[in-house]
Amino acid sequence: MDNTQDISVAEEMSKSFLDYSMSVIISRALPDIRDGLKPSQRRILYAMREINLLPNKSHIKCAKICGDTSGNYHPHGEAVIYPTLVHMAQPWAMREILVDGQGNFGSIEGDPPAAMRYTEARLTHLGLSLMQDLDKETVDFVPNYDERLEEPVVLPAGIPNLLVNGCTGIAVGMATSIPPHNLGEVIDAICAQIDTPDISISNLMHYIKGPDFPNACDILGTAGIESYFKTGRGSFGLRGKAEIIETEQNRTQIVITEIPFGVNRALLQERIAELVRDKVITDISGLRDLSDENTHIEVELKRGANAQVVLNQLYKHTRLQTSFSVNMLAIHERQPKCLSLKEVIDCFIEHRREVILRRSRFLLRKAEERASVLEAFLLACANLDDFIAMIRNSKNREEARLKLSQVAMLEKDVDALGILSRNQESFRDGKYYLTKSQVNSILELRLYQLTALERSKVQKDYAEVIEKIKDLGDVLEREQRVLEIIKEELAEIKQKFNTPRNANIVPAEGDILIEDLIPNESMVVTLSRNGYIKRTSTEEYRVQARGGKGVRGMEVRSTQQGNEDFVKNLFTASSHDYLLFFTNTGRIYVQRVYHIPESSRSAKGRSIQNVLSLQEGETIASVLRVEQQLNEKKNDITFENEDYYVFFFTENGKVKKTALKDFRNYREGGIIAIRLEKGNELIDTCLTNGKDEIILATRNGFGLRFEEKQVRKTARNTQGVCGVRLRDKDKLIGATLVNNLESLLIVTENGLGKKTKFDAYRAQRRGGKGVKAIKCTEKTGLVVGALSVNLEDELMLITSQGQSIRIRTDNIRLTGRSTQGVKLLSIDKGAKLQDVAKIVTDDSEEKEEESFIENEEKNGE
Repeated sequence: MDNTQDISVAEEMSKSFLDYSMSVIISRALPDIRDGLKPSQRRILYAMREINLLPNKSHIKCAKICGDTSGNYHPHGEAVIYPTLVHMAQPWAMREILVDGQGNFGSIEGDPPAAMRYTEARLTHLGLSLMQDLDKETVDFVPNYDERLEEPVVLPAGIPNLLVNGCTGIAVGMATSIPPHNLGEVIDAICAQIDTPDISISNLMHYIKGPDFPNACDILGTAGIESYFKTGRGSFGLRGKAEIIETEQNRTQIVITEIPFGVNRALLQERIAELVRDKVITDISGLRDLSDENTHIEVELKRGANAQVVLNQLYKHTRLQTSFSVNMLAIHERQPKCLSLKEVIDCFIEHRREVILRRSRFLLRKAEERASVLEAFLLACANLDDFIAMIRNSKNREEARLKLSQVAMLEKDVDALGILSRNQESFRDGKYYLTKSQVNSILELRLYQLTALERSKVQKDYAEVIEKIKDLGDVLEREQRVLEIIKEELAEIKQKFNTPRNANIVPAEGDILIEDLIPNESMVVTLSRNGYIKRTSTEEYRVQARGGKGVRGMEVRSTQQGNEDFVKNLFTASSHDYLLFFTNTGRIYVQRVYHIPESSRSAKGRSIQNVLSLQEGETIASVLRVEQQLNEKKNDITFENEDYYVFFFTENGKVKKTALKDFRNYREGGIIAIRLEKGNELIDTCLTNGKDEIILATRNGFGLRFEEKQVRKTARNTQGVCGVRLRDKDKLIGATLVNNLESLLIVTENGLGKKTKFDAYRAQRRGGKGVKAIKCTEKTGLVVGALSVNLEDELMLITSQGQSIRIRTDNIRLTGRSTQGVKLLSIDKGAKLQDVAKIVTDDSEEKEEESFIENEEKNGE
């Protein structure tokens, strides 16, 4: 007979896969919400209890534990059981260990444990508390895999293990990730929820501050914690602990004392070494691991390194700062479910309630059975002679049992003995008959139990049992008693095993910004005529006396037409500042200083086309520095400060004033800054406060001083007004703000310069021709720059051949308005001074330079 049937392969595959996936989900990968254990963990703990591995007993080889677990309950092989056993014994993996391991159980560096034949284990007190009252019918048992034995479906769980130790697991199509929490805090929250069932998540957070990991890492912020408390899903940051110290050798170190939960300490060190090797982090000179049981990693820094910046770089590029994603998925009523904190606590309370009720019923039944036996003893003692005669005259035990079971006593006689249990099986027709168990108890009485002392003890035991029966009956009848017992037992657990929090919750600082990873150092930014830009630390330029030859600056290079490239713009700024690039066509591009490619002093830099999205034919006419937005000074020059303006100067003498905040909505492709008529170009810009005075300098040596308020504020897309009326073959070369505490420095192309007090220039109306600012001759050449300086300023001078020199302005003497000035630097034949700019000195520059300057000044003239 043919019993074959046609089936759909798709349907069969779908059904088989669903059966398999549910088996993995229910029976392997996810924890039960009641005891917080996966089946493998539960079976290991139960097997350890079965072989009497209690906390007060000796350790036994793990091979024996794994063998019994595999052979009796978990038939998946010892190779998969042993790692689970090891995990429950690792203090860096479990907030409260459930297994007390002896031997090599691995390390936080990821070292594997010794083989199971070398290690030993036993239960901890908390591990045993999960199985408290297991022998009192508190949970259901089911046959094991071969039906030889029985195993518990779930453990009674005297502690809220799911929250205390958390859990991670990957099933088919779903995963769980539950962080550990502090035992004392969880117990307090459970008791609070018992007292106030409708307690809010916010109020629960007064008890459970957040996760609490085995190691003392920092948790960043409470938003992610509140999210998973409410929804079961969320994410929060974890950060290791590190401190910056100064050694006796005046070296700076970052000492890492804690790492985030779940991070491999050895891999963390390898990652740091990799970042140093790849020059991602350049200020680390050494790395030492002095860790034992506690983490102690010393990161040696180079001299002059910014330790906080390096620490931020470690947070950014390594797992010294990481995140923990929470998905509180567990098996609830035989189904996977994502639950909130309140729901998890409710499930645990309900589980403990069921355990206590089942335990009370079990204890009540046992107490009633004991009371029945004691009643039989009392009856036997009251009728001792009659009972002895019956037994003596019986042929055998069965005849004696039959005679005793037929003895009837009146209810009043029973009451006289103080018998209160009133077993329904014993009373028939108003008389008291002994039950079968009572008869057996009487037949098993020993002679010494018939003494007066023993009879008194029976009376006392019987009274105690009766009180216990009443108490257990009260527990079963009143819900409030059950809840009080839950709280009392949890309070006892807390008193014995609670420990302080390890993980601190610190305010969230948000994501690490890129500027947090970059030192805010003083930089020299140079831009060549052919469009090569770079930034270089000011420390690469040593201070020299006036008249020196200087050091080599940007490397010049020849173009196809044979013309040498040279530095066109030079200025200083801090790494975090904004740079406003204004082009000759009147457009503006904004870039951060740290985005400018860094190169050595002699390197040519990178093409500006790789930094800015310039349009065809555009060149950079001016660059302004705007401070980063998050400063503490009230006079910050930022896009948000409405008191500052951008003043524009064009080649044909026109000027324009526009609010700085009008440029804050910049775009990568640039925006219009000033509208220029045909043939005119933008040559320079400066920042003003609306009350400044301005001096315009022309190439032929004329200057015009006027008040800024003579120029009204206009929008970005405007042309401006006349600033200075130019003479024949003259053009505007530069401008500066008037500062009566400083002096006006005029520099010419042959390396001469002079300082003149601003008082020497009388104020005029905007649009005039100006007065003589410097006497231009063949010796001096035409004017290349004009700027305001004080005695403490330092200047950077660069020639058309790329030669550079850094000098102090106090070496330049004050002269009259129409003089030629003094020699600032020696220029090679055929070269011209190309640009001049002030240096913003870094506070960290070594003071040895000051003595160097003093020595050089003695030989300067």
